Amino acid sequence: MDLAEHSLGYPLPGLLRRIYTEVGDGGFGPEGGLASLTLRRVPHWHLPDWHCATTIHAQRAGWGPASWFFLTGGGCTMKWYVSLIAVDHPVLLWDADGWEPDWGQDPHDGLRYAAPSLRQWLWTWADGGNVWDGALAQPD
Repeated sequence: MDLAEHSLGYPLPGLLRRIYTEVGDGGFGPEGGLASLTLRRVPHWHLPDWHCATTIHAQRAGWGPASWFFLTGGGCTMKWYVSLIAVDHPVLLWDADGWEPDWGQDPHDGLRYAAPSLRQWLWTWADGGNVWDGALAQPD
């Protein structure tokens, strides 16, 4: 855990830290499961078997604030992030295809706030709700 936080440059929110240390290293949760903090391989595969949040963080090549932590994929070009520094750690949904550079837009135009807090986003999932509702209910 300390190594992951050191590589991110930020501490994980307390709730997320507890999930990773007390429940498991990803693979469960909304959208097919939270990303792992460590690169994991299935013995007979040559590729990682699950998203590694710290690897994705390191490979972002300058897009988005370093304080956004990858939670899980949302399908196609969508990714769920949590803010590591904002109050209550809001969850954001970013769509790489949700903006048009030819129209003068930048990558932030593909960003939606999905939940005001990590706790609420996870609770929505745990209670059988749809985590997409918060992100899709917002006007463009």
